Amino acid sequence: MIVDEIAARVGEGSVLRDAATLRSHRRDAWVLSELDDLEQAPVALPACVVRPRSVEDVVAVVQLCRDSGTALVPTGLRSGVCGGVLAGAGAVLLDLSSLSRIRECNGKDLTASFDAGVRGSDAEAHVHAQGFTLGHFPQSIALSSVGGWVATRAAGQFSTGYGSIEDLLLEVEAVLPDGSVLESGRVPRAAAGPDLRQLLLGSEGTLGVITGVKLALRRQPETQALGAYYLKDMPAGFEAQRGILQSGWSPAVLRQYDHREVGRLFGKFRRNDDCLLLVVHEGPRTRVEAELAAMAEQVRAVGGDAAPVAATQHWLEQRNHVPSFKSFLETGVIVDTIEVAAPYTRIAELYTRGVANLGRVRGIWNGSAHSSHAYRTGLNLYFTFAVQPESKANLRAAYHDCWQAVMSACLETGGGIAHHHGIGRVRRQWLEAELGKTGLATLRAVKRALDPSGFLNPGVLLPDDPLVP
Repeated sequence: MIVDEIAARVGEGSVLRDAATLRSHRRDAWVLSELDDLEQAPVALPACVVRPRSVEDVVAVVQLCRDSGTALVPTGLRSGVCGGVLAGAGAVLLDLSSLSRIRECNGKDLTASFDAGVRGSDAEAHVHAQGFTLGHFPQSIALSSVGGWVATRAAGQFSTGYGSIEDLLLEVEAVLPDGSVLESGRVPRAAAGPDLRQLLLGSEGTLGVITGVKLALRRQPETQALGAYYLKDMPAGFEAQRGILQSGWSPAVLRQYDHREVGRLFGKFRRNDDCLLLVVHEGPRTRVEAELAAMAEQVRAVGGDAAPVAATQHWLEQRNHVPSFKSFLETGVIVDTIEVAAPYTRIAELYTRGVANLGRVRGIWNGSAHSSHAYRTGLNLYFTFAVQPESKANLRAAYHDCWQAVMSACLETGGGIAHHHGIGRVRRQWLEAELGKTGLATLRAVKRALDPSGFLNPGVLLPDDPLVP
């Protein structure tokens, strides 16, 4: 009955019920969901997919699902890799990609407003044509939506210079679980109590349905320059990054690869077992020139030297071209990436333990890491694993073993369990270790206050809670 009621409110043309659509839309790009489909496993299907045409349609769907006790799963373009979208039997999947209007681009204030379903690459192309940039370039930019960026607290490849999504977000519009519409943040900065935007940042569809965002823009940089450097080991590269950022410089990109990843991704630029640091500088020409010189000096100070700049150009050209999970699964290999973070005082130990723990997983092909987002206070690490168990029947177990290996390293060294992909289902069991008992209890209290029946995206973010299904 809920499907007919929704169709009566938003129009039959906005409600999709065919089995092929239900199966393809029910999930995101989580590798375990990919494995389900490859194995043709029996899977639960949602009751329908709803493609709203307006914020008013979203309000209607939220109210109907709340009143009927029907699970509602909001989704953008379903590019997430942590199981944040997985619609259960009888759930309603709200496909926000139909909200794809570019609302405004204001060159004087340097702001742009979008419907939540606008594709990231479309948003960037629109502002680029007017001389601006978002400066937000996740690897999934052509596969993800601006609302999804906010919901998962995303970071782009140029975040070291331009900031992550929380640094760009000026205003968020969202339909709350009671059907009311929240519009938070309207000025460059405010001291009007707690920042309600933070409730939606990283909420993964559990506290409200994001329908619109306003983001800060940058003018397109005057110039760009590239750098590349060899370092003897990962700690030396971490020190080089710390030195440059704590000195006040802000390259757009700092990426450091361990020798395993250099061999795998930059084979023709490999030198012995050296690590490779790639740098992209952008901005006013005089600053870029000075920053280039400062970077080279900092690398020399830790015993590094110049590498071919062609390595950085190679990364720029190939950065969004990655093989699919399916191509590995078909050969009996399961792969994934796990992005974490730690302060400079703990980042080297986190790297060492993470790689060592992965190396002990049975059937491991590769356990490596690179850093891709840097701050004055610390770095992120992007662990990559590929493991081939003795039997394809053990792919899931091997996957969980690798995740446990990296999460254990995080907890042992005081690192953070998620940097920019969110929690979804894959990380929720470790959320209490990240937030602490009081922090998790606070998050639960917010969830219960806004969504007491727990109908919004159940099973995501929060660990199992009998009061929030």
